[in-house]
Parts: sequence; structure tokens; C-alpha cells
Amino acid sequence: MNKQQIIDNIARKGSFLCVGLDTDLKKMPQHIIANSATTAEAIFTFNKAIIDATAPYCVAYKPNLAFYECFGIEGWQAFEQTVQYIKQNYPDQFIIADAKRGDIGNTSAMYARTFFEGTQVDALTIAPYMGEDSVTPFLTYPGKWAVLLALTSNKGSHDFQLTADTEGERLFERVLRVSQQWGTDEQMMYVVGATQGKLFEDIRRIAPRHFLLVPGVGAQGGSLEEVCRYGMTPRCELLVNSSRGIIYADSTEDFAKVAGEKARELQEQMQQFLK
Repeated sequence: MNKQQIIDNIARKGSFLCVGLDTDLKKMPQHIIANSATTAEAIFTFNKAIIDATAPYCVAYKPNLAFYECFGIEGWQAFEQTVQYIKQNYPDQFIIADAKRGDIGNTSAMYARTFFEGTQVDALTIAPYMGEDSVTPFLTYPGKWAVLLALTSNKGSHDFQLTADTEGERLFERVLRVSQQWGTDEQMMYVVGATQGKLFEDIRRIAPRHFLLVPGVGAQGGSLEEVCRYGMTPRCELLVNSSRGIIYADSTEDFAKVAGEKARELQEQMQQFLK
């Protein structure tokens, strides 16, 4: 999926919502587990219901690989089933594999092959701290995206990402500036946590036209209003992710309906900011 297609979907749906599929057996409704023969079936059943309920209100899905890989082959099967289901039934949805891969040379090439040839996702999150040769293998696939960690939403982001060199350039700023020599805003996005508030202004000074994937709205306390005030461009160029606040909003048999309502609430807020 190219950049203009994402922008067109945002305008058509009045939404820049990304729903995070952080599927945790301990948090999903217990009736699903009780009625499922396998772990893979339980995960996919939950995901399918969430997707069907939220698809009208979002433009992207972000399965977090940690929640699938911990179950071995069954988890991976559920992940692949989920991606295939979205592709077949909601082909306008942008799919981000949140795997945070980061290695060099042939290893990166194999990760790229796994996700861009094997699972057919549209994008993959990447830790860029091993430098150019850890990122460029992901940039050789037309229509696919590398989503580089820049300034994350967790408390520990301050340990390294905000440290400055002798000239005052902070690490996240250097990541943004140097990585733009490797690829374009048609190939790369950046992860910027919603909890970073006004620092979005600093991000946009360096990367004014790149899409930003923004986790941290909802359960982590990030402000959608601040994200839009400081990070939105004339073409939006934001994908704001919400996971727990949507998919675990209810644990009864009405979980999917409630998830859809929560997604619609966010979509309606986003529509006002797009205006």
C-alpha cells in the first residue's frame, strides 16, 4: 500500500485510527477460550470478532508479535490467519507487524523476507540502532514500509532517546535526520509515543512529511488532542494506535460490540481534528 492510498483512506473514513491486536489469553473473554479447541483457534476467534467490529472505524491494524510468538507455532498460525483474514475481507486496511526487529546484513534480509514475502503485511516496526545496514534490507520491497523507532511512549525512553551530544542534538533527532538518507517518506514511518506531547513539534521540524505511528493513546495516558495539535500535517500523516482501550474494553459476550463502540468514539474525535 502506498502513501497516497493511506491518505485517501484516512480522508474517506474520517479516521487515522490503528487498532492494536495485542491478543492476550489472560485478558480475552473466557468463553472464547472455553469454546476453542486450540490456542490458535482462541486467538483467531477473538481477533476476527474485534476486526469485524472495528473495521468501519479504523484504517490500520497492528498485531504485536510478542503476543503470538510466545505460543510458538500455534501463535504464529493465529498471526498468519489474522493477516490473511484482514487481507481477504478488508483489503483497504494497512497492516503493521509490530515486531521491532533490528539486526544486520543477511539477518535483516531474512526478517524482511519473513514478513514482506511470507506474511504479506504492509509494514514492520524496526529498531534502527545498529545503523543503516540494519534498515536498508527492509527498503527494497515496493509498497512496503519500515517503521523506525524514534521516540517511544515508555518511561525508559528518557534513558537514551533524549540524551544529547556535545552539540545539543538528541539521539532521537539524530535517528530522524540520518535515517532520511536511507529512504523516503514513501518507505519509512517513525514511531513516536503519544505521551511525548509537545516534542512532536521537534519531530515535525526534522520529519515534516513522514507518517508517524503513534502508540500510547488510551491506557498509556497519551492525549489525542496534543498529538494532533503538534503532530498533524495538512495531509494528516498520523496513525494513532489504541490497543487495550479498545480490545479489552469488555470481557463479556458483548466484547466485540463494545470494542466497536470504543473505536467509533475515537473515530468521531479524529474526524473533528481532520476538519
